[in-house]
Amino acid sequence: MREFHTQVLVIGAGTSGVCAAIQAARAGVQVILMEETAWLGGMLTAAGVSAIDGNHRLPSGLWGEFRQRLYDYYGGPEKLATGWVSHTLFEPHIGHRILQEMVAAEKNIRVYYQYWFKDILKVEETVIGAQFESESRESLRVRADITIDASEYGDVLAAAGCSYRVGREARNETGESFAPDEADDIIQDITYVAILKDYGPGCDKTIPEPAGYDPDQYRNCCRESAADQKDRPADAQRMLDYGRLPNEKYMINWPLNGNDCYLNIIEKTRPDRFQALEAAKQFTLGFIYFIQTELGYRNLGLADDEFPTKDGLALIPYNRESRRLAGVFTLKSQHLENPYHYPVYKNGIAVGDYPLDHHHQKPPRKIDIQYPPIWSFNVPYQTLLPKSVKGLIVAERNISVTHMVNGCTRLQPCVMLIGQAAGMAAALCVKDGLQPFDLPVRKLQQKLIAAGCQLVPFVDVLPGDWGFAEIQRVALSGMIQGERMPAKWVNETRFYPEKEISTELLIAAFNNLGIPTGDLSAFDNPGLHLTGREVLNIIKSFALKLSEKPEFPLDGLSQIHADDLSGQQDRLRDWNPADPFHPAKTMTRRELAVLLDRVFDPFHRLPVDLEKQFRNEPEGG
Repeated sequence: MREFHTQVLVIGAGTSGVCAAIQAARAGVQVILMEETAWLGGMLTAAGVSAIDGNHRLPSGLWGEFRQRLYDYYGGPEKLATGWVSHTLFEPHIGHRILQEMVAAEKNIRVYYQYWFKDILKVEETVIGAQFESESRESLRVRADITIDASEYGDVLAAAGCSYRVGREARNETGESFAPDEADDIIQDITYVAILKDYGPGCDKTIPEPAGYDPDQYRNCCRESAADQKDRPADAQRMLDYGRLPNEKYMINWPLNGNDCYLNIIEKTRPDRFQALEAAKQFTLGFIYFIQTELGYRNLGLADDEFPTKDGLALIPYNRESRRLAGVFTLKSQHLENPYHYPVYKNGIAVGDYPLDHHHQKPPRKIDIQYPPIWSFNVPYQTLLPKSVKGLIVAERNISVTHMVNGCTRLQPCVMLIGQAAGMAAALCVKDGLQPFDLPVRKLQQKLIAAGCQLVPFVDVLPGDWGFAEIQRVALSGMIQGERMPAKWVNETRFYPEKEISTELLIAAFNNLGIPTGDLSAFDNPGLHLTGREVLNIIKSFALKLSEKPEFPLDGLSQIHADDLSGQQDRLRDWNPADPFHPAKTMTRRELAVLLDRVFDPFHRLPVDLEKQFRNEPEGG
């Protein structure tokens, strides 16, 4: 048995794991990345789900970097907008190649392909690494300071002794009004994805009839085959164009009487999973055969230049759910429906904008739920943390969310950003000699913001914009809030950075810090269009009240002068050089956020109390 030691061990080089490894390496620690297959990227690539769902207008962090590399390869955004399910579609093998290039650029990463997780290494309640085995029965033991579970099924957290959930929680357990009366083990449908390629007119790429083929299982997939054509508005070509990829390829991942199937193999052994997945493979091959024979697309055949598999299908299935950690904090739907009612958004480390979308076409019993609209959202750090097991950070779809919330946190960009946050957290823990729960969330957030990650999902303030970091910090402190625009598949939260501010907004900001501000009539201009002079005068009137709070010592805040900013130059020295501060100019929300961040620094002066916020949270709350 070979043995190694590393500072960070990432188990699973899927969508989350590869990002965790890249970020940890960039933060300056040594990383070993273990992967069961021959590919990097998980559902992005190896599972063939190469149509990005969500975060199109939130291109931050490694997700934004990966997308830009796709743009560079194919020649721009319009070259990837080939199918109607997504703005970003690409060939899986190209995604794998790009991720390989990103990993190869990091000298701190060692990758071991085709080693599967066998067992955890622990000392009492602390994970110290894991043991792996290859297909040739070679064993490998890796000891690590911090381990990240980025596995496809949450096998690592289970082996480590963490509490977890599989399936749907009961309503009285989570407080989610649309959860079932009783808990069950029903998960979302899985899909074994295929990539078809157009071989041109006259080519017949029809596959042999699959075992157990039943055309009636696919009859209602499109208009041409539907018994009642009113129920299936998509015609066959539009169905195929759903996942149309560059270079005349099609991703076959069709939920409506297509190749979604129900199979819960989460807690099965590895050999039993492989055996059970044969049925899912045959079901997808049946759908391909139906497309070729019943719908007449014999020129579409399994792509011969995509997956390195004997059957031509994806390397792994598309699992929409895995084990879900029962962690320090569980993110529930009510936190997403009304985020400002709860403090959890202040702990955000990754963002998403997808709705509560669940695939329940083929469950053991009928599921008919009307999911409520949600905001675009962020995922709190504490969902990555086991309650009692040390030395372990959880990523991928294995984080501590309810079954309902998994419907929006499972999408590729959100999972990539969760992985990036896990990698950054692991690196900081190694460098500071901390356990993950003891890592200050503000330190983690600051590092992620500096790495170009959005932690509050403002679509109108992106990394690289002037004031981006300050707006993120002020928003995470709760001082200024965004405005909600639920829009089903593209939920939005806007900051409106160029909007002129009002006294009401300024007073609300101080109220959010717990500072009583009195009657609005006390101010000369209670309306819109406040100038810099008026803003500074109002802030000055609050400074003495603010200085009474121990988090905000006087520190010269009461000496703010509207026309003489010499005493504040150290705080305002990086004011927008393209539009310098002037007391007579109307102030915008962007400028106010920069001013509040630099003068009051609420982000660092109001640290998040993990123990108070999460350890004692009542169930259903």
